[in-house]
Amino acid sequence: MTDFAELRRQVCAANRDLHRHGLVHAHSGNASGIDRGAGVVLIKPSGIDIDALTPEMLVATAADGRRLEGREVPDGVSSALRPSVDLRHHLELYAADAALGGIVHTHSTYATAWALVERPIPCVMTSMADEFGGDIPCAPYTDNADDHIAQAIMAHRSRGPAILLGRHGVFAFDRTPPLAVKAALMTEVAAKTVMLALGLGTPTRFTAAEIDGWWTRYHSVYGQPSPA
Repeated sequence: MTDFAELRRQVCAANRDLHRHGLVHAHSGNASGIDRGAGVVLIKPSGIDIDALTPEMLVATAADGRRLEGREVPDGVSSALRPSVDLRHHLELYAADAALGGIVHTHSTYATAWALVERPIPCVMTSMADEFGGDIPCAPYTDNADDHIAQAIMAHRSRGPAILLGRHGVFAFDRTPPLAVKAALMTEVAAKTVMLALGLGTPTRFTAAEIDGWWTRYHSVYGQPSPA
């Protein structure tokens, strides 16, 4: 289990990694993480230059979005900065899926191009079958009022860790902030590669059985076992 100090480090690094990988630009995009035992969400503050971001600047909130005072935060660190304007969507997603431990939101170029035409990215690559278990879906356009974005994500997401938002961008999510960043990066790679392939011809989408085969292999034998 990740302790709170490590979670704070991971969330700060995740926000920096979004910029390092070119998935966000200027002040756009955000990453968050949750300590479910403590009931604390850490998220990037709004409108902060990424080069200036430190772990201590992350905003700590409760599940209802209330900013927490230092005595309510496990490490005693409280930021007076305003949280990301996307905080509501992060909180709604954490509430809707207890398996999530990290969420990122990007406007990466190629993935957003697919979102602008409101098209899912078809599963035509083995790496997509591995990571996403099928197409990367695209939720229909919705406004950002209330819980509309989170509801659209939950209604249209697949078993994979990312979704496009029509005419908007990308949300990616997983057990930890680093894994959520990985999902956002893999989404952008898939979006770019499939778009290039479509310029050469019509790539063949994997069948459901083929996708399941790649997905099962990847999630059962790939990588190293978790430490005891």
